[in-house]
Amino acid sequence: MKMILISGRSGSGKSSALHALEDCGFYCIDNLPRSMLKHLIENIAGSKEYDKTAVSFDVRNFTGDSSQLDELLSALDEHNIDHQIIFLDSSEDILIKRYNASRRKHPLSSEGLSLRGAIQQEKTQLAPLMDAASLVVDTSTMSVHDLRDLIRTRVTTHQTNALSLLIQSFGYKHGIPSDSDLMFDVRCLPNPYWEPTLRNFTGRDAEIAAFLEQHESTKKMLSDIRRFIEDWVPQYEKSGRAYVTISIGCTGGCHRSVYIAEQLTKHFNTLYSEVHLKHTQL
Repeated sequence: MKMILISGRSGSGKSSALHALEDCGFYCIDNLPRSMLKHLIENIAGSKEYDKTAVSFDVRNFTGDSSQLDELLSALDEHNIDHQIIFLDSSEDILIKRYNASRRKHPLSSEGLSLRGAIQQEKTQLAPLMDAASLVVDTSTMSVHDLRDLIRTRVTTHQTNALSLLIQSFGYKHGIPSDSDLMFDVRCLPNPYWEPTLRNFTGRDAEIAAFLEQHESTKKMLSDIRRFIEDWVPQYEKSGRAYVTISIGCTGGCHRSVYIAEQLTKHFNTLYSEVHLKHTQL
């Protein structure tokens, strides 16, 4: 039996993630009161009808006391239920924009607390859940469709005891992805952007590859990053980590980081069964 617990800050996409799981055959429960979670576990344990279950809960069901989480995880272990916590997050500015667009009220908002204050307080209260999560997803740059695709490809197809590796490119001028486990800055490499004939290409194009590969610094950077990942990702795997996210950043996220991410993905596809590629800024 498998249970996925979906949580995260309000406005980060929990409902969309739950809908994606439902489309993949999970029995889904949205915003179940925390006091009922233990009863749910006891009642569905061993049931074929609820062999795949997903439960979403937010800050209204979690006060920030880590003992609440320990109690829940102990109940899951007691009934031998394979489980993982998926935590969704987004930048404060994006969450504010989403709330302003939807005109909905934040669960923690009050007369004495601004929307930004409520969002910040929510992050503090949910910190133990974020720390315990198997996978943290930054949805700042994602559309609803992007998030659903990620849930389908990275969560529902994930095999127990297999490492899921995500290699993503990004642009520093757009912000650092908060879901990064390892991050590499390739802004020191020659920048194709300053070549007028190359500016409109991306790191996926042969023209950019040819430009970068003529520089020894590119080859050495790629070799060093590849060797670092080969040496240290197995240590994450030994520690029981199911997901590792590797972020490659350049200035705009269109040329150098994309090229390096593409090359790393080709290499690690030969070593791991679950390797995913994402270009944040393309």
